[in-house]
Amino acid sequence: MQSLPVFRRLVTAVFLAVCLSVWVSSAVAQAPSTVIHIVNVKWKEDASPEQIQAVIDAVRQLPSKYPGLKRIWTKDIKYQGQEGYKQAIVMEFESQDALKKYEDSPAQQWWYKIYLPVRDESRTHDVTN
Repeated sequence: MQSLPVFRRLVTAVFLAVCLSVWVSSAVAQAPSTVIHIVNVKWKEDASPEQIQAVIDAVRQLPSKYPGLKRIWTKDIKYQGQEGYKQAIVMEFESQDALKKYEDSPAQQWWYKIYLPVRDESRTHDVTN
């Protein structure tokens, strides 16, 4: 009869070990290997709201024009940029290589035709794990 409590403890220990293993694996798996490209924008003083919206609409189309680009974020919830900077645009690339190949790609050139005429200055930051 005493073997039953030992068996329960063993089963409980194995169960907890499996749960811990799954938890650790999922925690490690959640660290993305993608690259986040952050663009802080200072618009030209004479840029109209319509021109700025055209830039935002265009950048949202980039993932369909460049396969290495996964996601775009454009809605500022809280923005504490440098003086005069009004917008953050965030792009998520599949890898550092995808970001590097984006430079001077047809997709970037297409977007720049809309973006550069209304951009005064920008600062970029690239982040990954």
